[in-house]
Amino acid sequence: MLRFRIRQAARLARDDVIAMPHAENRFPLFRTTLKPRALTANGPYLHMTLETLPILSLADDEHRFATRIGESFERYGFAMVRDHGLDAGIVAKSWDLTRAFFALPEETKRRYHSPGNAGARGYTPFGLETAKGETMGDLKEFWHVGRDLPAGHPLLTPSMPANIWPDQPEDFAPCMRALFDEMDRIGRTILSRIAIYLGLASDWFDDVVAMGNSVLRLLHYPPVPASGQDAVRAAAHGDINLITLLLGAEESGLELLDRSGRWLPVAPPPGALVVNVGDMLERLTNHRLPSTIHRVCNPSGPAAGRSRYSMPFFLHPRSDFMIATLPQCISREQPDRYPEPITADAFLQQRLQEIGLKS
Repeated sequence: MLRFRIRQAARLARDDVIAMPHAENRFPLFRTTLKPRALTANGPYLHMTLETLPILSLADDEHRFATRIGESFERYGFAMVRDHGLDAGIVAKSWDLTRAFFALPEETKRRYHSPGNAGARGYTPFGLETAKGETMGDLKEFWHVGRDLPAGHPLLTPSMPANIWPDQPEDFAPCMRALFDEMDRIGRTILSRIAIYLGLASDWFDDVVAMGNSVLRLLHYPPVPASGQDAVRAAAHGDINLITLLLGAEESGLELLDRSGRWLPVAPPPGALVVNVGDMLERLTNHRLPSTIHRVCNPSGPAAGRSRYSMPFFLHPRSDFMIATLPQCISREQPDRYPEPITADAFLQQRLQEIGLKS
């Protein structure tokens, strides 16, 4: 079994990989060790230190893609996905509008900040969000776009409020609605492949995320002062949701923590999405698919004087979805870590308190 899983790793390494910036050559380097305490439903877990992440094609056969993204998620909690069909015109316009909004005067942006909604919609000012366990706010400001719900919908609650839209820049709302819909479509497709990998029906997540409390975040990391700054752009954290789809990771700074304790830079090719497991999916799968800790580091040199922008899409379940461990992810070797289920909304509210967005 061990030799078989090493061959699996070698095959994944050979196919469609991208070298990390610090890699000494084009070929991936893996270090494998067997951790006796780390067992999965598929057998012994091979602890790997990666120099590369696989680049997967969403246009691939659905079962082949399911296997490859499942393997990548089990090892790293991350993957890179190309051929996703995201409209390039919408993306380009979204970048322009994001830069234009964050260039507005501070007093103008703060008109769209609603302190009572825990950052659920609209503008969140610079330094307000804090990573779990940290005391200093991250060096970022952001805007949240959620799902549009019709008036009177039962899910239209303080946890899932109506969107807030700015008066400027022009076309902001229709463009961001279109981008939200595109990312939602891609995320649902990826979840269908994850379902296949887990031995579920391909449509298992459809009802889970239909009308889900998903969020498109427009992020601005301003230039970093040359000295006297102890905070970072985004301190080490895990994501709350099921999966995250990230646009904008081509700009250096994103790093993930591998299981040997090394911080590894993530550098996708242009247009590829970085996709990672969130805490809700980790809990649902009893840690078979791990939510990997990641961060955005402060740049040095000329890059410190430039802004950094990114657009993550956090795919959430319906607020009333009960997160209960999947039976196929429970075994004698891996007993249920979470015997008490929790609703998606209760889980979200706990985490919002931990990161300083809710008192």
